[in-house]
Amino acid sequence: MKQSFLLILLLLLVTPGFAQTAKQPYNKTLADSLGADENGMKKYVLVILKTGSNTTETKEKTASLFKGHMDNIGLLVRQNKLVVAGPMGKNDKSYRGIFILNVSTLDEARNLVDTDPAVKGKLLDAEYYEWYGSAALPLYLKSTDAITRKNP
Repeated sequence: MKQSFLLILLLLLVTPGFAQTAKQPYNKTLADSLGADENGMKKYVLVILKTGSNTTETKEKTASLFKGHMDNIGLLVRQNKLVVAGPMGKNDKSYRGIFILNVSTLDEARNLVDTDPAVKGKLLDAEYYEWYGSAALPLYLKSTDAITRKNP
């Protein structure tokens, strides 16, 4: 019994050491290159894409507009303007997907989203919100190719 108690006590004392990781030192060059403020954060624009007013297009035209939508997403990623994009699950608000754009103003975001064929074709409408998040968010994109087996 005494040995069990000592083993448990030892584990309790040692375990927190494994859970902690060393904090990486501040990297001013990296922070500046990402536009980080002193908290490591920056402004983005969150875009919520909703079902648009055009519900009468043919299947072929809809498919063409959504292909253009996907191509435009790829272009914005290559331009480092789009850092997060993805569809939303079924919901009662007609929300279809989100973008997080690497821009600091709503006008910049509107100009970029206006290049999307599905938005131009009114298959999707957009709502815009200022959003404050980690300046390191764009860095995750560099890992995406390494974990993606099949592109849509």
